[in-house]
Amino acid sequence: TCTNGRLEDLKIAANILKGKKVNRGVKFIIAPASSEIYLEAVKLGLIEIFIKAGVAVVTPGCGPCVGTHMGILADKEVAISTANRNFKGRMGNPNAFIYLASPAAVAVAGIKGEIIDPRRFINK
Repeated sequence: TCTNGRLEDLKIAANILKGKKVNRGVKFIIAPASSEIYLEAVKLGLIEIFIKAGVAVVTPGCGPCVGTHMGILADKEVAISTANRNFKGRMGNPNAFIYLASPAAVAVAGIKGEIIDPRRFINK
């Protein structure tokens, strides 16, 4: 999201996702915070890492986290998001379950298919 779609956040996610694949059954969406950040991420090869991992990279702007498009949740669907707000109906469905986490935790959850401590996956 725009909240955690800064270049440094994208670098953290790319570092975890490099050479790995998104878990089967997981929808993984990344929205860079701005067009400038998106273009810099392209130059640095981060977008290529995301695409090879199976991530959907969408254009900057409001979308999944506000429940307008690009990832509206189904009933009882579980999401982990880097958004900065969470309340009933966020992400478009009052019957979904939403957890907020860091970019590292979201990247690891995307690979593993469950919410787990990301610290052992972070390359130092």
